[in-house]
Amino acid sequence: MARYRGPKSKIARKFDEPIFGSDKSYEKKKYPPGQHGSNRRRKKLSEYGIQLKEKQKAKYTYGLLEKQFSNLFAKASRSKGVTGEVLLQLLESRLDNVVFRLGIAPTRDGARQLVSHRHITVNGGIVNIASYTLRVGDIIGVRERSKSLEAITNSLAVGRYGKSSWLEWDKYQMAGKFTSVPSREEIPENINEQLIVELYSK
Repeated sequence: MARYRGPKSKIARKFDEPIFGSDKSYEKKKYPPGQHGSNRRRKKLSEYGIQLKEKQKAKYTYGLLEKQFSNLFAKASRSKGVTGEVLLQLLESRLDNVVFRLGIAPTRDGARQLVSHRHITVNGGIVNIASYTLRVGDIIGVRERSKSLEAITNSLAVGRYGKSSWLEWDKYQMAGKFTSVPSREEIPENINEQLIVELYSK
């Protein structure tokens, strides 16, 4: 399973956002990485640089590598609707993202691990592909023998489920339903998708 394995706090500092979730190291050093930190004079980013930075932020936020992201953008550009919004909707429809949104895992990295280790089911069947695209009406659950897994119970105990309006969660069955494709207003990520569209349009 390909994914970014480098330093996460450094990336969060680069974008000036805790894009990987709660991060004590980022909170202590809220300035760009590098030898001189906040004292370093930095050149003003070009239009291309701004667009590239936004794409990189989206890529790291959702845990995709370059080829995966470009393939997803190509799929979004072929679909009906506003390309940027469709791109975010496709990202939000990934199984690993929905496992994270439901609160089954505390991070998207954790969600990918649960999926790849066969702890997650879709419509009753085990799915171990993190990039699996969910459809409206799909039921995402925890495999019966995995329901007592400490990583899952600890994450659910935090109570993050129920915060996404396009998802429903049944805490007794430990299963959620993908009720609708989220609109742009329902997606909380601080990403300017139009800049990404402009980058790929060059």
